[in-house]
Formats: sequence, C-alpha cells, structure tokens
Amino acid sequence: MKILVIGPSWVGDMMMSQSLYRTLKARYPQAIIDVMAPAWCRPLLSRMPEVNEALAMPLGHGALEIGERRRLGHALREKRYDQAYVLPNSFKSALVPFFANIPQRTGWRGEMRYGLLNDARVLDKQAWPLMVERYIALAYEKGRMQSAKDLPQPLLWPQLQVNDGEKVQACEAFSLDAQRPIIGFCPGAEFGPAKRWPHYHYATLAGKLIDDGYQVVLFGSAKDKDAGNDIVAALTSQQQAYCRNLAGDTELEQAVILIAACQAVVSNDSGLMHVAAALNRPLVALYGPSSPDFTPPLSHKARVIRLITGYHKVRKGDAAEGYHQSLIDITPERVIEELTALLRAEKEV
Repeated sequence: MKILVIGPSWVGDMMMSQSLYRTLKARYPQAIIDVMAPAWCRPLLSRMPEVNEALAMPLGHGALEIGERRRLGHALREKRYDQAYVLPNSFKSALVPFFANIPQRTGWRGEMRYGLLNDARVLDKQAWPLMVERYIALAYEKGRMQSAKDLPQPLLWPQLQVNDGEKVQACEAFSLDAQRPIIGFCPGAEFGPAKRWPHYHYATLAGKLIDDGYQVVLFGSAKDKDAGNDIVAALTSQQQAYCRNLAGDTELEQAVILIAACQAVVSNDSGLMHVAAALNRPLVALYGPSSPDFTPPLSHKARVIRLITGYHKVRKGDAAEGYHQSLIDITPERVIEELTALLRAEKEV
C-alpha cells in the first residue's frame, strides 16, 4: 500500500502527526508512507522512521493557487498512491490528492471539501478531545472508531530518533561545556509574550541551575533571540558564561539534536515543547491562556504547570511587558520543584 499524507504546517502539529504514521505502520507493516509538507519540516520527518519520503509543499500557508496545486497533483500520479490522508482542515489542502487521482482520500470534513475527499469524517469534538486522537482515528475505517475510548491503548505517541554520535558532534560544534549537563530552555512562543513565562523567571531558574553545576542553552527561532537575550542579561557575569542563547543561531535539525542532548527541558507551550516530548526528554511545560486539554506534551516524562482552567484567546497579556498574569504567577520555585523531581526520577531509571 502506498500512502500520501498531506501534513500540517506547524511544528507542534507536525510532531503529533507522527502518531498517525506510527499507527498506520503498525496496522500495515508493508505500507510506504510519504508526507507532503513545507520544506522546513524535512528535519523532523527525516527522524520519523515510518516516513519513506518527505515531499516539499512549495506553496505558502495561505496560498490557494489552484493551478499550481493541479500541477503538483498531476506530477504525483506516476507514484500511484492507493490512499491519501489530509490532516489540515482547509479546502486547499485537499486539492493535491484530488488532482493526483488517489482512489481513497480520507480526512475530517473541514471546509467545503465534498468531492475532494471521498472518505470524509464528521468530527464530534467531544468524542475526540485531543488532536493526536483525531489524527490516529483516521488510520481506521470509517465508523469503526466512535470515540477516543475505542482507540487501542496505549496510543503510539511521537518518537524522534537521534543517535549519540550526533549529540556529541552538535555539542562540540556549538562549543558547549562537556563537563556540565545541559538544561534546555524554550522561552519563545508563536503568538508573543502572552504565552511566555516571563524572562525574569527564566533567569532566576537559570541562575539556580548554573549555580548547581548545569549549563543552560536557550532554543528558538530568530524571533525569540531578544527574549533569550533578556534572560542572559538578567544573570550575573559569572553565570552568563554558562548560559548560551542559540535562538535563531541553529537550523531546526541542529536544535532537535541539541535538545536530544539535554538532561531536561523547560518550555512554554510551543512547537519545540512537542519536539522535546517526542525526544523523551524530562520536560516541564508551562501553560497560561493556551490550554493543554487539546495539545498536551505527549510524554510520560512531561509535567504540565498551569494555574488557570479553560481556553483563553489572549494574544497580548495585560501585565507588564505583555505577559499573562497566570504565567507570572508560576514561580521559579515551583518549576525547580518539578524539574528536580524529574531529574531524580531519570537518575533512578
């Protein structure tokens, strides 16, 4: 069986989509699974052993461009796929498999996709509360799974593969201290400071960890560089020697490898949080207005700290510097407590 998956366009969603690939491979061991997604996803897909080939989607996230999607679909006809899974809910995301004449085209019904999908599922959000459950459900025949409770347990959570040699090489390439274990911080968030734990809390935590013999490495995109610089600036000059701000200085693949080399990770609700979970790193995940009820970190080594309930559509916090009060209220002492417990449990394994 040859399968084409139209993948998501966000880091976190792409990570959770691996659960579908793992489930399909478990059900159909001989299946060949190709994933079409933005080119930046390749470093993630290349570390998913279930994925045969990552096909670049050259069109931007908001671009319709029906003519170009038709061309892409026609070019895929020679691959003779038997089945397509369309993970985004948009109309445009279902066009390529349709133009590729793939016989079975599966996905949640989404927006105006009648005809484009010939195996469209109607989503009951209460029956399928987690995004990862919605992805996995598509691996089963229509109607077979009525709710998340019907899915075989345990769910096959994302698992990225990184070998020890890669970790050593990456740490040497960035001149990290081989004598100090690494704690990774992911202090950025896609929608700005309202989803970020305050930089001064990160700095307090970093100072404590550095004084205890760790080194701290900050990860993120170029947009997170300033947030990282704020953390470093709040440390003493002696502590700064053991805190590296690599936000914007690594390719995604390098960040993945370096996160795999961390003893533990502290992260806001972000795509890199899901990467850390898939690498099975001890993880403290900090949530404010966004909710872990839909997209929690999928790892038994993850601990979520959140002081409020429900989902709050907040793009700008009302506290100083745009932070959300619920994240300000998460103290560094509380994070240290969770992190210490995770590190202790890791040593006991």
